[in-house]
Amino acid sequence: MFVHPLRFFYLSRFFLSAFLSVACLLPLPLMAAKSTAAPAEGYSQRADVRAWASEFAAKEGIDADFLLDALKSVEAKPRILELMDAPIKVPPLWFEYAPRFLNEGRISAGVDFLSDNKISLARAEAYFGVPPEIVTAVIGVETYYGRQVGKNCVLNALTTLAFDYPRRADYFRGELEAFFLLTLDNNFAPTTLKGSYAGAMGISQFMPRSYRHYAVDFDFDGRVDLWQAPDAIGSVAFYLQEHGWQSDASILTPLQLSTETATALTPLLDRGLSEPQPMREWRALGVTLADDNTLIDDNDAVSLLMLDTSAGAEYFLAHDNFRVILRYNKSRLYATAVTFLAEEIKERTNKVQP
Repeated sequence: MFVHPLRFFYLSRFFLSAFLSVACLLPLPLMAAKSTAAPAEGYSQRADVRAWASEFAAKEGIDADFLLDALKSVEAKPRILELMDAPIKVPPLWFEYAPRFLNEGRISAGVDFLSDNKISLARAEAYFGVPPEIVTAVIGVETYYGRQVGKNCVLNALTTLAFDYPRRADYFRGELEAFFLLTLDNNFAPTTLKGSYAGAMGISQFMPRSYRHYAVDFDFDGRVDLWQAPDAIGSVAFYLQEHGWQSDASILTPLQLSTETATALTPLLDRGLSEPQPMREWRALGVTLADDNTLIDDNDAVSLLMLDTSAGAEYFLAHDNFRVILRYNKSRLYATAVTFLAEEIKERTNKVQP
């Protein structure tokens, strides 16, 4: 079987890097141990930070002074600790969540993004099998096509969380290490990069380890820059492919359930999404498709998805590709927003094309 050289390079990176999902980081319950306030002295002077820098530098064969020099300008960010410790809110209902992403502004901007980047998007589909509208919708939901990439200094955020947020310190120290390595890989100045308060970067919002693991140089300029559309497009498509995206396969299939069937199936729904099981088992439980002409193999493993609309509950079958989107962000509302936004962008694009 022929393997494209670019594909071989990406696969090599896959086996050389540790796996990390890019799912959004959610604050843990307040009952967990509280984070500690950052001490007044600079991070570069702290004994624990200097010990980490020495160990990390020795492990990677880099200069510890490079790390400590970068940390001299780092300021502790108590606000980030407050955000991480904020109580978990009750998830919104679908009809409350959807308008933020399925509105005219985001749809029309998605059509423009797809048009402006059609060459990169077409190439991503050719290499990775992910349709242009899906890649566009992920970027649209994540950062409004690059308009909302975050204003936090990533080095400040990761350092604060790595050394003054005990409950996730190990995780964020790993992200801080990956951050320094990717700055060296790509000749980025560590203190200049901006992102989310948890350290996600670029218009695709990759955490540093995912950045090093899945991000690709899709414009072949010698570095991987997720603030630039070509690299972000290729990286999103590669990420989805690596997590099992199936070309030309369904994402959601509408259902038509009787009230009795919907009530009986409610216990199987965990926050609106069931575990996957073969289609034949759903049929045995009374699940029927909204379109009788839709064909789904009895052996296909699918989940039941429920969405609260203003007119009542709506039900769908969620296929493997829906679960792939969940690897980007584990919220069923997020994955649904990406799916529906992609459909709107594709439909609008098809209308405007000759």
